[in-house]
Amino acid sequence: MPQTYNLTIMNQIGKYILAASALAISTSALSQNTYSGYFLDDYNYRFEMNPAFGNSRNMVSFPALGNVNLAMRGNLNMSDVLYKRDGKTVLFTNAAVSATEVMRKISEINRVGAAPKIDLLAGGFSMWDGYNTVAISLRGDMEAKVPRDFFALAKEGITNRTYDIHDMQGYAEAYAQIAFNHSREIWEVPGLRVGAALKFLIGLGNIDIRLDEARLDLGTDSWRARSNGNVYASVKGFSFKHDTYSPVDGTPYEYVSGGDFDDFSTPNGFGLGLDLGAEYVWNDFRLSAAVLDLGFIRWGQTQWASTDGTREFDTDAYIFNMDNDASNSLNKEFDRLCDGAAKLYQMKEMTPLSSRTHALGATLNFGIDYTLPAYRDLHFGLLSSTRINGPYTWTQARLSANIKAFDVLSAGANVVVGSYMIGFGWILNLNVPYFNLFVGMDHTMGKFSKQMIPVTSNAEFNFGINFPF
Repeated sequence: MPQTYNLTIMNQIGKYILAASALAISTSALSQNTYSGYFLDDYNYRFEMNPAFGNSRNMVSFPALGNVNLAMRGNLNMSDVLYKRDGKTVLFTNAAVSATEVMRKISEINRVGAAPKIDLLAGGFSMWDGYNTVAISLRGDMEAKVPRDFFALAKEGITNRTYDIHDMQGYAEAYAQIAFNHSREIWEVPGLRVGAALKFLIGLGNIDIRLDEARLDLGTDSWRARSNGNVYASVKGFSFKHDTYSPVDGTPYEYVSGGDFDDFSTPNGFGLGLDLGAEYVWNDFRLSAAVLDLGFIRWGQTQWASTDGTREFDTDAYIFNMDNDASNSLNKEFDRLCDGAAKLYQMKEMTPLSSRTHALGATLNFGIDYTLPAYRDLHFGLLSSTRINGPYTWTQARLSANIKAFDVLSAGANVVVGSYMIGFGWILNLNVPYFNLFVGMDHTMGKFSKQMIPVTSNAEFNFGINFPF
């Protein structure tokens, strides 16, 4: 992964939290797995969703192009926070956009996220009474959760007398991974196959933002504020930026206003991960289960900003106050929103932590595959996937039909419903001697902007080139 992409991953988390991920949605991310291929014959990367799955042939990937998934997910769309006014793209805070128009699109809890993964090199081979894979990857995880009241405060300014914001959170992390997978038949139990993958992790960076509380009560000429929040940054070369606010009546004070990265190329953590899986064949049914990413990363020195518990203060900053006469650019609107959020929490820089441990988000996959007796090349599958990751937990169910139309071509189509709404997916998989190409979408893309950015926040494009032998 190029350094500029790594910096984008880690910098996006601030945009997720402060601007409801509008700019993060407009930047492509990479998804971990192609769920549309879970039941597909001859799809080479099924082992990444269940380590018990093996391939019928040895294979090696095209470097960096063996398994590419461009994706984003969430229930907050780009069209919910970016608007067209007078030929310009403006943020939802722009005075030309009415509060009524904005707030009717915003849910009580708004979530966006992505789980980046690039397989730099992967290979699979039969040996040791089973099938084995080795994969070198760059991975990441990005999630954000923004409550409706934050949008209301940012948009309405001082029109309401009270705002109570709870549980606004976000994080981003990136790490390198070397994974070794082995699967085999258990001959003592006919039809049973098991597998496991051991992963060695090198942490590149982690940012964890926990904004637990922000309550504002409007008095005669100032806000009475109550806030509680923490930001942890386990990234080499990271430093907090500071600003000073001078109230009309009171002593000026310094607060954390943002952060800077000098370098992002030095590892700052190490960890381990484990995948476990099983598959059982019974008559025309295949039952499968897997748990992925059981593990942790122990991060090194961590910069820390905090309100130092619950903090109460008076402010006349009139946070997010709109300038109705300004014709601001999108960047200026965004900067103004960030400044307002920093003043809302008024954190101070604390003594850095020597280390901190962060658990990986685990994924559970359960599948049932039924082969049609009258036509063995057609089978139907039901896959349940749940990501267990604290406040960022999500779940989905995917019903698919899969067919091997010719010896060299297999295809699948599916519908999915879950935490990120309803969607339609598909995949085509071409297997000719010594060459494999697959293409598909776990969430079929709908309308695009002029910049070819999906308007909805659920869109995935899957592509890969591999060489079986």
